[in-house]
Amino acid sequence: MNFSPSRPGASLLCLLAAAGPASAADAAPSQPIVIRAAHLFDGVSGRLVDGGTIVVQGGRIQAVGANAQAPAGARIVDLGDATLLPGFIDSHVHLSDEASQNWYRDFFDGMQRFPAEQSLYGALYAKRSLEAGFTSVRDVGSEDFIAAGMRNAIEAGIAIGPRMLVSNYGIGSTAGHADQHPFPPQLVAPAGPVQGVCNGADECRAAVRYQIKWGADVIKVVPSGGVLSLSDPVDVPQLTQDEMNAIVSEAHAWHRKVAAHSHGDAAAKIAIAAGVDSIEHGTFLEDDTLAEMKEKGVYLVPTLFAGAWVGENADRFPPAIATKARAAAAQMQATFQRAVKIGVPIAFGTDAGVEPHGLGAREFSLMTKNGMTPAQALMAATAKAADLLGIAADTGTLEAGKAADIVAVPGNPLDNIEATERPVFVMKAGTIYVGGEGG
Repeated sequence: MNFSPSRPGASLLCLLAAAGPASAADAAPSQPIVIRAAHLFDGVSGRLVDGGTIVVQGGRIQAVGANAQAPAGARIVDLGDATLLPGFIDSHVHLSDEASQNWYRDFFDGMQRFPAEQSLYGALYAKRSLEAGFTSVRDVGSEDFIAAGMRNAIEAGIAIGPRMLVSNYGIGSTAGHADQHPFPPQLVAPAGPVQGVCNGADECRAAVRYQIKWGADVIKVVPSGGVLSLSDPVDVPQLTQDEMNAIVSEAHAWHRKVAAHSHGDAAAKIAIAAGVDSIEHGTFLEDDTLAEMKEKGVYLVPTLFAGAWVGENADRFPPAIATKARAAAAQMQATFQRAVKIGVPIAFGTDAGVEPHGLGAREFSLMTKNGMTPAQALMAATAKAADLLGIAADTGTLEAGKAADIVAVPGNPLDNIEATERPVFVMKAGTIYVGGEGG
């Protein structure tokens, strides 16, 4: 993965790396591991084949296929009647937080917890996500730069979790969905560009630069209202075209992709015109907007699970949010069905954090119930998501030379997509986190 050199401490890390390997494990190749299962879905062809074998050494895939040979001294992991797949990729998560069944308590917990305390919750959520089969995620919104810290800790090997790309603060206007600052101005100064809140093109460019300064791999922009915020209509544009253009052009100049939170159609049109790389949620998109996304190659990240979850739990929210939650839940799956028929590129994303972490594979069932084949849904969570995130050179498919990000599920997921909810084996970069006992 091509991580940014702009992260805090990057220069110091480069000096330390130049001094030599950080550990004996870095200096010497690990024992080869051979993983076998009844089936294999490599994410390249979009088809399932019988007789899956993968050879792993030094954290990377060395060989794939029924004819792959076990090196001398290899550890053999035979999973039996299971299917080997690329590690799942969730393109839309919030790993540093998780909603409870009490919106009001969550609101006050968010004000009272120290960032260091909240990061420990995030570490738990990251571990749950990895153990559920998600070896890579894109975290699109976190306060106090907690997600960036989690990413760095995972990369350093002192926390367990998926490979993370992070956006830091989402960028949007004063009073919009990106402005969750709860205090009146006589108590605390209003949020500004450092926290992603901007007004006018110049401030919006500054907001992008601040997120990049503090380690953003991707820029999250919020041109439409949100469901789980009190005061903003969900379908109203919250950024002007000039502001959106400034955000996207600045992000792309720094070689960062842009993910646009947009439930409303008018806001999505503004974002697409500015050149964003993906539309997140897309709840109320019209067919002409979906057709334009197909033409321009703009991905839809549908987050069906989040929509279903808030709809089922609408009664726990304040009345203003509950109304929006019910409207979004009623529309989101219908829009997804039309997007599939039109042929919009789709990447898997759950909005985990709205719903509990570790349950993300339920998104597969919702995708297949609403028009995708099981193979298409699996591709959306592997090769397609890797393409959107810009990490396809390193992960997303089972091919020689790529990172050994591997998941196995019982039986054949093309016959029963719910098998994705019960992984029997999870490996990230050659390290086994679930299964593999007795090999």
